Amino acid sequence: MNFFETTEPPFRFRQGTRPLLISMPHVGTHVPPALAARLTEEARQVPDTDWHLERLYDFADELGASVLVATHSRYVIDLNRPPDNQNLYPGQDTTGLCPVDTFDKTPLYAAGDVPDEAEISARVDAIWKPYHQKLTAELERMKQLHGTVALWDAHSIRSVLPRFFEGRLTDLNLGTGGGTSCDPALADALLRIASSASGHTAVLNGRFKGGHITRTFGNPAGGVHAVQLEMTQASYMEEQLPFAYLPETAIRVQPVVRRMVEEVLEFVGGR
Repeated sequence: MNFFETTEPPFRFRQGTRPLLISMPHVGTHVPPALAARLTEEARQVPDTDWHLERLYDFADELGASVLVATHSRYVIDLNRPPDNQNLYPGQDTTGLCPVDTFDKTPLYAAGDVPDEAEISARVDAIWKPYHQKLTAELERMKQLHGTVALWDAHSIRSVLPRFFEGRLTDLNLGTGGGTSCDPALADALLRIASSASGHTAVLNGRFKGGHITRTFGNPAGGVHAVQLEMTQASYMEEQLPFAYLPETAIRVQPVVRRMVEEVLEFVGGR
């Protein structure tokens, strides 16, 4: 049996002043040393990270948003999966709550000693639960102050991943749980903005409809409008090692992302 422990806090958090929480559940890169020792050399590079999103969303503080950022790699535990590991896209291949392979379907564990149920439970307790408890608490705090609030779940992914989709992925993938996690009028407004991005493609509830966070916390009738944006990494960075941020590329899409976030704030009455 492998035991799990970590000394790294499960998240970083900055509290804002307006009714918007930006969540970044896949930006973490920390892997506890004992776990890293079990991984392959490739896995220790954590290639499936949502790289540089804090930099891409560097306008968040200026807009007064609260920001919740994961610290641990999704290889430790995926914060955007349900704790029971149910497949969010039935019939399609996905990675799990505690992944055992990369997006390219190469094994994570050098000796095949994948986590057992006890280890998975320990990871849930140490990292998954605190992150989701903070999401819950911050949304409730904002609701008490503002009434209606928004959750923006920020993601990025390689533009070509045959395991998950054919061909090249749309650049700006807005997900609202198939229309359940936010007001349809807001979703339509966001799609119009995304579609205005010159040289980029956009879709609403296409391949990525929103993960566990969007689907769980989005409750328009209850005053919480949740949206996931899954961006192609080619829109702002190098998709291969060393995964460098490309300012001259990012500058073409970052203003559009900001306009979408501003639209969400305007919709929920954030002044």
